[in-house]
Amino acid sequence: MHIVRKVTDDLYWIGANDHRLTLFENIHPIPEGVSYNAYVLLDEQTVLFDTVDWDACRQMMENLEYVLDGRDLDVVVVNHWEPDHAASLQAVLARYPNAKIVSTEKGFMICRQFGFRTEGHETVEVKEGDTMSFGTHTVTFLEAPMVHWPEPMVTLDLTNGALFSADAFGSFKALDGKLFNDEVNYEEGWIDSNRRYLVNIVGKYGPHIMKLLGKAAPVLDQVKFICPLHGLVWRNNFDYLLDKYQHWATYEPEEKGVLIVYASMYGNTEQVAQALALELVEKGMTNVQVRDVSNTHVSYLIADVFRYSHIVFASCTYNLGIFPPMHNFLLDMKALNVQNRTCAIVESGSWAIRSGDLIHDILDKEMKQMTILNERLSVASHLHESETEDLSILADSILDSMRE
Repeated sequence: MHIVRKVTDDLYWIGANDHRLTLFENIHPIPEGVSYNAYVLLDEQTVLFDTVDWDACRQMMENLEYVLDGRDLDVVVVNHWEPDHAASLQAVLARYPNAKIVSTEKGFMICRQFGFRTEGHETVEVKEGDTMSFGTHTVTFLEAPMVHWPEPMVTLDLTNGALFSADAFGSFKALDGKLFNDEVNYEEGWIDSNRRYLVNIVGKYGPHIMKLLGKAAPVLDQVKFICPLHGLVWRNNFDYLLDKYQHWATYEPEEKGVLIVYASMYGNTEQVAQALALELVEKGMTNVQVRDVSNTHVSYLIADVFRYSHIVFASCTYNLGIFPPMHNFLLDMKALNVQNRTCAIVESGSWAIRSGDLIHDILDKEMKQMTILNERLSVASHLHESETEDLSILADSILDSMRE
């Protein structure tokens, strides 16, 4: 049974939705699933843009047969060779032995590394600026290295304005019947999934995203549809989407607010985090998010870090070090190149309280452009009423830094 959506008169989405996979890349939870997007153009030649993960191959093949309606497949354009998009290529080539394959030199290198078999098929290497005609439709190619692998390219259909953007502009979350950005309440139901996907999958490569956006700028006025390999197809409101990407790719906060991430063994550091949140809200800053680092998956924490301007790290001391989940979170921030944030530190312990100094060292010596507030709250075992003034001073320091 086919499950197909029309993008334009002769362009079709033939992808699939996956609610069985629990961990994307075997690391990131996807409780709302994920989509794998592939597209077919019906012109004088028939063209398939990318394929899907192996688990979704059967659905894509049924969709492809339905759209082709007895025609042969002439061309497969592979924008990105990561297995969640290229794993089904072998099945496509077996079913359509006359299809030729279009990709970049680096793309075919990755193809060979994964052992994808292309023998017996014509392969066409393209480079940036090349064009190719399929009949009435002409496409051009832009290379997009390190967004987020070395080999991706994006393909722009100069005839209908469809930009096949590989993993750029992608998102977690299954489509479940929807396809276009204006068919959903994006702010309510999708932006969190989009942010979490971007900053965890591609966020480390912000400069490369900006380079791609710069290269694409001269042709952006020709784009009518943004067709990523995961998530929604955008057909309007491009300025909004590009503004979000500008923030994420340059590590600029989306909004002024405070993320309080705490690590607590017995609830005492958690109490400090909750008391600080209350103090901030009562002083007028209601945009506060409190997260327990021990039971919040790091992909959600990283998404919050990219969202908020201020981060409070509240950690108990453990074996004379940082509580391990907090330490791992800091290392993930470093690995994803997080920068341009204002940070405050809360440390706790029952003896030899050291977590604050160690957190400070990671933020100051191993990360970029992190402003660390001088005021630090140090708690011995449990927050006492006599320390409420110190808590208030820390809250004031955070709020004062927001006004600068």
